Amino acid sequence: MQTDSYNPYQVAQSQFDKVANILELDDGVKELLRQPMREYHFTIPVRMDDGKIKVFKGFRVQHNDARGPAKGGIRFHPMETVDTVRALSLWMTWKCSVVDIPLGGAKGGIICDPHHLSLREQEQICRGWIRQVAKNVGPVSDVPAPDVMTNGQHMLWMLDEFETIHGGRYPGFITGKPVGMGGSLGRTEATGFGVIYILREALKVLGLSIEKSSASIQGFGNVAQHAAQLYTQMGGKIVAISCWDHADKASYTYRKKDGVSVDELRKISDKFGGIDKKQAQELGYERLPGEVWLEQEADILIPAAMENQINASNVNRISKTVKVIAEGANGPTTPEADEEIKRRGIFVCPDFLTNAGGVTCSYFEQVQCNMNYFWEKDEVLTKLDAKMTSAFAAVNELATQRKLYMRDAAYVIAISRVAEAVKQRGWA
Repeated sequence: MQTDSYNPYQVAQSQFDKVANILELDDGVKELLRQPMREYHFTIPVRMDDGKIKVFKGFRVQHNDARGPAKGGIRFHPMETVDTVRALSLWMTWKCSVVDIPLGGAKGGIICDPHHLSLREQEQICRGWIRQVAKNVGPVSDVPAPDVMTNGQHMLWMLDEFETIHGGRYPGFITGKPVGMGGSLGRTEATGFGVIYILREALKVLGLSIEKSSASIQGFGNVAQHAAQLYTQMGGKIVAISCWDHADKASYTYRKKDGVSVDELRKISDKFGGIDKKQAQELGYERLPGEVWLEQEADILIPAAMENQINASNVNRISKTVKVIAEGANGPTTPEADEEIKRRGIFVCPDFLTNAGGVTCSYFEQVQCNMNYFWEKDEVLTKLDAKMTSAFAAVNELATQRKLYMRDAAYVIAISRVAEAVKQRGWA
């Protein structure tokens, strides 16, 4: 989340400005695309279990819908800020564009901590959020999804509230729903698996074997767990995993001499990806400070937690062995850190390409809901692999041809597609 010295919205805008200059965009197009088209700020009053009324603050930011309905998750986080949501809405636009799916970008958030809320209280927050934006979202305008600390149950409560308000059945309104209630098979794995599909292609370009590679991962939530699962299935070795400890309000790195076992740690982690310290120690894991994940002698770093994790203050702690950074999180690397990473020649798989598996599978879910016909899991994951592989190939080809940093190449493709849509619609 945002700190006093780090503003993700400013980072997102500076990334955009750099590429807008490369593309020589018209001033009008530039001004339109560097900020959201619409924002909704609202309060959600909830009667808590103790009978008292508590008011939560919510947001929905729609950045751009020139290429299709806006798309983006809804976060529950006690440190959520509107600037974080704004930044994420921009990144969602570029993410949908770079993998070439017909959607725009949006993001939502509620300032709350589900660790301290009962299921009934969480349900009331979900329904309250929908009541505030029911006229401004929908299957042909803005399609939400789960994000940090939200899940399929939250989406189903939101869908039910939306359908109650509008008096019909609209399963394509929201994605990330439980399977059997309009959800897609493969959606749970999609973001994490997508990270590894992109990583696999990057290793091919570098002439490295995934079976002989090692990785250090930050995060142990849904994205990190499934990325770790597929990476080890493909033969890679995980040397360390870092995650947030909610009780201590601190992060720790867990390391084991013969490698980290994903299945082992899953059994001792909570639903938010927090690892039980005592049980980890009993299984032979070292418990180290959180940032130590960055210093591991590994070939690959996979930041899969939050934004602003590799920055000017810690980028020099990256081991000299690191050859690839595959960004599973949104905005994990600051522009200052990017300069040092670029100087060292580390191959970067940029966030909005690397973690686009989730929104791609959400798009598949939306398509399936609209058809009322659902695919088998293998078909979903095969289509996902093809989409991610194709997107990587296009970005890598442009980066090679124009001698661009991978992040810049991904932005050039994504922003040029949105700019063209804006021009064709006559908006600028």
